[in-house]
Amino acid sequence: MKVVISCAGSKADGAGYMKAEDEKCVKFVGNPAEVNSQRSEFCYAHPDCVADDGRTWREKLVAYNKSCKDENPFRLLQAYKLYKPNIYTQLVEIFGIDNVYILSAGWELIRALFLTPKYDITFSGSGYKRRRKCDQYCDFNHLESAIDEDLLFFGGQKYLDLFTKLTQNYNGRRIVYHSTDNMTKSNRIKYVRYPRYFTNWHYTCAEKVMECYEADPCGFDPLLISW
Repeated sequence: MKVVISCAGSKADGAGYMKAEDEKCVKFVGNPAEVNSQRSEFCYAHPDCVADDGRTWREKLVAYNKSCKDENPFRLLQAYKLYKPNIYTQLVEIFGIDNVYILSAGWELIRALFLTPKYDITFSGSGYKRRRKCDQYCDFNHLESAIDEDLLFFGGQKYLDLFTKLTQNYNGRRIVYHSTDNMTKSNRIKYVRYPRYFTNWHYTCAEKVMECYEADPCGFDPLLISW
């Protein structure tokens, strides 16, 4: 079983940044041109902006992950440790680190163990942080399409289009937990309605699913959850 959960706005204390050639920390945002960075301690960039060495920051991040076998000079955290809420660690503990993926507004569909820098990109709100539909992103997609296992998704409606797009070729069942009926549904996805809506409802939803899975791993059916 594979699990995808949307990212969180709050990042862990001490999470690291990528570094520019002048040693400034790079803060990734949706629209760096809208930031007044003249006196800032940060260098602002889009994940797909070209850095000083001619590579995009996305390409540099991939190279960094490949090179960091023993050292991690920028102190980047694995994706599931980057966010403050404990739900990410809980999912890894229950389903295993190789089975958990994060759907990030900045980096898209990444493995839980992928070293990820601090970033400030969101589908909500407005201004320089916002990821807009017209923006171009070279989305990461670390999920292998050929896997024939159930794929569970926990996330808000703003992330659903991206999840649907990035998993369209996935061989297994895609199961989306949601808390509203006011949504566009795909015939190729199974939907399970969570009966309550509140901020970060999907954390509580994921906790309940994990509880059901732990109670009966062999007989667990993600479509039949007793709320």
